This record gives sequence, structure tokens and C-alpha cells, in this order.
Amino acid sequence: MIKELVVISGKGGTGKTSVTASFAMLADHPVIADCDVDAADLHLILSPHIIERHEFYSGHEAIIRQDDCNECGVCEEYCRFDAINMNVNESGETVFTVDPVSCEGCGLCVYLCPVDAIDFPTRRCGEWRISETRCGSMVDARLGVAAENSGKLVSTVRREARRIAEDQNRSMIIVDGPPGIGCPVIASVTGASQVLIVSEPTVSGKHDLERVLALTGHFKIPTAVCINKWDLNPAMTELIEETARKSEAVIAGRIRYDPLVTSAQMQGKAVVEIDAPSANDIYGIWENLTL
Repeated sequence: MIKELVVISGKGGTGKTSVTASFAMLADHPVIADCDVDAADLHLILSPHIIERHEFYSGHEAIIRQDDCNECGVCEEYCRFDAINMNVNESGETVFTVDPVSCEGCGLCVYLCPVDAIDFPTRRCGEWRISETRCGSMVDARLGVAAENSGKLVSTVRREARRIAEDQNRSMIIVDGPPGIGCPVIASVTGASQVLIVSEPTVSGKHDLERVLALTGHFKIPTAVCINKWDLNPAMTELIEETARKSEAVIAGRIRYDPLVTSAQMQGKAVVEIDAPSANDIYGIWENLTL
């Protein structure tokens, strides 16, 4: 049976990726998945060697064929997203074009065009990759600028990670999830064996934790919580842990503030690969997870 641990946080910057990288080193050759497709950064620590690249297509985009357009303006009139622009070229001709960033791919302009001058191809939204790292195979992805369908790309990354785990007879998948509670987070955690929420001892950290706990509780996913840099605000740490207990989450442990974490990042290493005090804290959290 393949177990899947997903590390998430209510916001960015809590240390989620640093914890994930350390877990990848502590596990026995897991398959690693970076599902933070909007801002993937696990590769900065694990230095992967890319062996496969695959383009990711999802949704559609409208493209006006200028040679067939009769400049009637129907598409611009009815586009509710203001994605169609009317301009005058150097020859004084009226030209209609589609802004690919504003286009939502609804297809209304394609349907209404009286001369069928608008193509509607599948949109390229990014790419996903398979790599080898010093601690196991990794799947990650990069969503294109202003591209959507991040949840679908996350699902693709998780699906490929599970396929690799099955092919290589691996028993563990470790996922670096995205921050927040939106669509990519839901796509990252559904069906997971356990979720670890990395929080921080601040007012916003407590608020974000409450939202994430509500999400994992809704999907009935076993959840653990750890507090990073807990010693910067012990009182808030106590409040956050009490909030977690009320939601029936496991308190996996605390990670002290440690300047050597930055040193590890600068060396392209996980925290547990260097002689850092916080490495013992992360090891203790790993041991406390119920996988």
C-alpha cells in the first residue's frame, strides 16, 4: 500500500518546503511531488536531474484569423471579460485581436462570429517534469504566466507520482503542497494518507491554520500540525496548538528558530543534511507522524 504525506500551510513562507525537503531525506527513497505549481521551489534544495518534460494543455483560447475577419465587432460587443481589443494598424485597417491573458476560454465569441473567423485551440498552460534527485524520483510542474487550471495540473503531478511509486515499488509519496485553501490545495490533499500543516506563531498564522483545519476536516483527512519558529512567540504557539487539538489534529511537534536553516538553503541542502539544531526538531516531527 502506497502512503501519501502532504505538507501544506495556510500561507506562504511558513517553512513548508524546508520541512518537505527534510522529510524526503529522512524517508527511504520516496517519490517526491511538488504540487505548488504556481511557485514551485523544492528543486532549489533537491537539485533534480530532469529526465522527462511534458507540456500541459487545459482549457481553450480564442484566436481571430485576421484574413477571414470582416471587422463586424460582434465578438468585442459580447465579450464580458473585455478580452477582445479593436485597434487600427499602420495601414489604417481595423483589426480585432484577443488578449490571451484576459480570455477565459468560454467560447462565446466563437459561437457568435458570423463568418467563423475565430479558432478555439486547446491552451498550453505550463509543463510538468519527471526528475531524479539524491533522495528519489520527483515530479514537479510549472504553471504558465497568468494561466489557470492549476488544480488540474496538481492532479496530473499527483497521478504521475503515484504511477512512478507503483512502477518502482515505493511505499511512500511525499508532497510539497501549495499554500492557502484554494483549488490547488484541495487537489493536493484529497485522498491523502495524512496532511501535515506547518504553521507559525502569529495572529495571521492562527487564522490561516483554522481555515486549513476546516478544509482537512471537511474531507476527513488525518491531520497533524507543527509550529515553525515556535520560540519567537511561545504564548501564540500554545493558542495554535490548542486550536489544533479542538479540531482533533495531532500535535506533531515544534521547530525552533534557527539561522542555520538559511545556511542550508544557500548550500542547496535540506536542514537535516547539515549540523543544525532545528534538524533534531524536524526529525522528531517525522517520528511523530502516524504513517
